[in-house]
This record gives sequence, C-alpha cells and structure tokens, in this order.
Amino acid sequence: MSRIGKQPVPLPQGVEARLEGHTLLVKGAKGSLSLDLHSDVSVEVDTEEIRVTRPSDEARHRALHGLTRSLIANMVEGVTSGFSRKLEIIGVGYRAEKKPTGLTLHLGFSHTIDYPAPEGITLEVPTQTEVVVNGIDKQLVGQVAAEIRSFRPPEPYKGKGVRYAGEQVRRKAGKTAGS
Repeated sequence: MSRIGKQPVPLPQGVEARLEGHTLLVKGAKGSLSLDLHSDVSVEVDTEEIRVTRPSDEARHRALHGLTRSLIANMVEGVTSGFSRKLEIIGVGYRAEKKPTGLTLHLGFSHTIDYPAPEGITLEVPTQTEVVVNGIDKQLVGQVAAEIRSFRPPEPYKGKGVRYAGEQVRRKAGKTAGS
C-alpha cells in the first residue's frame, strides 16, 4: 500500500467536498477548486475526511494512488490557507512595479516586461526587489513564479537576476587577471 495514498485527507471546519462523477469539488473560505480524477482510482468523501483507494497493486495504480491523494490534500490546504511563493530580484536597476492587471518588470533589457496575472493569482510587490505570488492552486502559484523567474534567471558570475527566496545560486570564479 502506498504510504502517502493510504492516509486519509482530513477536512477542516468550513471545507466542503463533493464528488460529481469523476470530478472532485472542494470549496472553502478562500474559494473552490476541482480535480478530474483518473478512472482507475476511486475516492470516497465523508463529512470529516476523504479516502483514496486503488484497484490493484500494479506500479501504475500505486503511483496514481499517492498522486491523487497528494493533489486532493493540496486542494484542501489551498482553499483553507492558500499558497505563496516569494521571489527576489537582484541587480542594479532591476525592479518590479505592481500594476492593476499584473506586474511590470525592469530586468536590464532595453524594454520592460509586462506580466498579466492569471485568474486566481494575486501578485504583491512589498519592495521593488521582492515579488510575492499568492493563490489557492499550488500548481498555478508555482507555474507563475517559474514564469517570472524565467524572464531573467540568476546568472552564475554575479548572481544577478530573479531567484526564489532562499535559493542558493552556484557561483563561478570567472576570469582572473594574468600575472
């Protein structure tokens, strides 16, 4: 049995889950999310927990079992507390500005980069060199953070660029003056 898949997903107070065919709907204080379930995995919704079961011990079924349980747990956590990803902008003149529809980034190019926030995502700019991505869908929050980082990933010589908060950038020595 999958160690992750066999654990039930507890439903906190104020979170409602229901099954409509092969679609699981989870509704909470922050919003609602839906998940299309694989036909090989069965889900049982109780008032206090959600259980995921699989038909056999095949490797494919074991993988789907743990994956489905993790996706459901992320949905429940998302509608109760939400997810957040923080980015740091490092470099002289590199900065971010909050716009009503999204974000404008100045990253050393000859032009600015306008990034519209997808639906369900809020972008915050506490300082000019910090961007915080918030939302209830963990996958979408990570995808938006990765897209913003991809505009100017950190380079290995001076470390300039957009990086995740706490990310370690491996630095290279560069050229040395000949003697």
